[in-house]
Amino acid sequence: MIDAHAFPWYAIRLRSNFERRATDILDEKGFTTFLPVTRARRKWSDRVKEIDVPVFSGYTFCKFDRAHRLPILTTPGVVSILESTTGPIPIPEDEIEGVRRLVNSGLPIGAYPFLQAGESVIVERGPLAGTEGEIISLKNKYRLVVSVSLLQRSVSVEIDRDCVRPTSSRIRHPHAA
Repeated sequence: MIDAHAFPWYAIRLRSNFERRATDILDEKGFTTFLPVTRARRKWSDRVKEIDVPVFSGYTFCKFDRAHRLPILTTPGVVSILESTTGPIPIPEDEIEGVRRLVNSGLPIGAYPFLQAGESVIVERGPLAGTEGEIISLKNKYRLVVSVSLLQRSVSVEIDRDCVRPTSSRIRHPHAA
């Protein structure tokens, strides 16, 4: 059997509110998946509850052999695989790992508009050490933004600017932070 870790990550578009169910079914089928979730407060008429909500609503991530997509496409809740005319578009491992580190950090995270401009940084210490992203200034506080280019979506977390340093690769727009 071929090691699933040898395959790249792909973004799977899902029906609304099917993120958890479709990801669980893909797991049961033996695929390596990643559904980034964060805690959110939801208010009902009689109570307030904290629940896990997907960071990227309508998407999950999965590693698979692009030549064998049918098991993915026949999974309940799956709408499509993000692809171009040449087939599914792989997502760089470092983008998935950056999102995973933010989600696993225990810090409060939130969706953030996708950025084209900004200074690329790497976190040097703390729970996010080694994570690369972009730093922005928002309401006199600094946030680390990690993006998934294919989805044109980003996630951000508040960070101490002293914990990051610019990377030499990917400096896009010098006056973002």
